[in-house]
Amino acid sequence: MARPIWTGTLSFGLLNVPVSLMSGERRTDLHFRMLDSRDRKPIRFERVNADTGEEVPWKEIVKAFEYDKGSYVVVEESDIRSAAPETHEAVEVETFVDAADIDPRYYEKPYILVPGKKAEKGYVLLRETLRKTGKVGIARVVIRTREYLSAVVPEGDALVLLLLRYHQELVDPEDYKLPSGSLKDYRISAREQEMAAQLIESMAGDWKPQDFRDEFRARLEAVLKKRIKAKGGTTKIESTPAAHEDETTNVVDFMSLLQKSLQANKRTPAKKTAAKKAPARKAAAKKATKTAKKAPARRKAG
Repeated sequence: MARPIWTGTLSFGLLNVPVSLMSGERRTDLHFRMLDSRDRKPIRFERVNADTGEEVPWKEIVKAFEYDKGSYVVVEESDIRSAAPETHEAVEVETFVDAADIDPRYYEKPYILVPGKKAEKGYVLLRETLRKTGKVGIARVVIRTREYLSAVVPEGDALVLLLLRYHQELVDPEDYKLPSGSLKDYRISAREQEMAAQLIESMAGDWKPQDFRDEFRARLEAVLKKRIKAKGGTTKIESTPAAHEDETTNVVDFMSLLQKSLQANKRTPAKKTAAKKAPARKAAAKKATKTAKKAPARRKAG
């Protein structure tokens, strides 16, 4: 059974839904090892000093940033910790936007949010409300040590967390020389447009992702299997321990929390930037703490 990346909460307004963050992709790349062609022994890649050629032990290795050609500044672990986000086990929804407004180029990697025990009500409530309104939740989430922008999207029975690229990570198409202007500028006739439309229509079909397979990988696997059968080979499979079952409970008054969240939003005008929204989130967090004290205690997943 797959292990959760972390177990925490999905929060929007004053509502907190216990969830587990599970991987939403399956990597199928074939990984190769480098061998010495003379005796078929694996090659080790050692950490060596660029000047002396001597191997450097792990304890003597530090991280550094090259701010100019050949010039470095050492970064201490304390520096990294001070810059790291504080919240590691929460998907904090900051706003809801129309799904159609997000450029597909922003989508990067999928995860699946799985509800904890007795957390189904809040999970289904958010999922179906997003589906009905055509909205997606824009949230921040910390995975391991990095903070990501993400979108919470309904997909079938699931709430899918899609990591988003930040705006500065996308290349502006205008950075490249692209054909602009009208069709007449390129001497494209009405007849050519009509024929192109007919060709596209003749090739049109339903989107069935399962119909598309990695043909190169399949052919390469066949070659590998043939070689293993002919010359023999061994395979080592490392098993992973089973994940702990989520024992989190979520017995809360949803109507009360929804009402308080709506009242809080009416009293606090929406800000344009995430930085300006911070005070509102802190206020909501304090109210959530007071509400949590009134609700039955929750046990954290083991």
